Amino acid sequence: MSADLFVHPALFYRGDPEYVAATTDFVREGLAAGEPVAVAVPAANLAKIEAGLGADASRVTLIDMGVAGRNPGRIIPAVLRAVADRHPGQHVRIIGEPVWPGRSGTEYPACAQHEALINLSFAGRHVTILCPYDLEGLTPEVLREAERTHPVLRDATGERASPRYAPDLVVARHNRPFDEPAECVSLRFDRTDLAAARNLAGEQASAAGFGDDRLDDIRLVVAELGANSLDHGGGSGLVRIWTEDARLVCEVADRGHIADPLAGRVPVEAQRSGSRGLLIVNLLSDLVRVHTRPGATAVRAYFDLPDVLV
Repeated sequence: MSADLFVHPALFYRGDPEYVAATTDFVREGLAAGEPVAVAVPAANLAKIEAGLGADASRVTLIDMGVAGRNPGRIIPAVLRAVADRHPGQHVRIIGEPVWPGRSGTEYPACAQHEALINLSFAGRHVTILCPYDLEGLTPEVLREAERTHPVLRDATGERASPRYAPDLVVARHNRPFDEPAECVSLRFDRTDLAAARNLAGEQASAAGFGDDRLDDIRLVVAELGANSLDHGGGSGLVRIWTEDARLVCEVADRGHIADPLAGRVPVEAQRSGSRGLLIVNLLSDLVRVHTRPGATAVRAYFDLPDVLV
């Protein structure tokens, strides 16, 4: 693999021995080249890689993707960029596994869009990001989309260019209108009553059993989304809140359009002025889904109900 440009291979593997051999070889290649290396995979796989690396594991940044990347919209700013930006002028090597067996159907579209947007976010950067895909545990459709989001494919037979590479199609394919909730509470708001939308979120979250720290997060997420509606979505919006699949869902819809596909995924320095509402939403939520088109945007922020995080 070239160390002088951005490389984004998907690693297709079968079974633990293949997984450990391929990932530890990748890590050791980076260490031998003097590159900073990070591994961000779910906890069970992280333990396998750490054991396979032995003493070399102490030279690697190890990240539990099940926690840091539970919301796929958080992975680029808070995991991948957080690692790469610490090493300006160096080629950085990262294993990032955002898709694993057990990701729900609600989560997967955000995972696929994340994988596609890595290519836009890191274009021209000196970074290699290897993304493992379990051939035995993931569906054929997930594997086909991995071929569309990764320009390079690796497996036990070697490495090749992906003939299906088309990341923009994947972003567009998952930018679909949402299914309607069975029931919800709702409130239309404008500049005169954004606080009411924030308070409604707090009331519903409290009734669902969230503690004080998470209540503050949920209120802030709805406030940030509402502020975006006021500033960029026509001056008003609709908040709807409900529970489904062991999550509290807060949706804010308005008449705006999010034209930048990386909105909410770019780190912002604390001292820099400008909007960071969607970034805050991604950092605080357990999942974020977006549907946007000219004249209409809906953002759904999901929060795992207390005591159900798996």
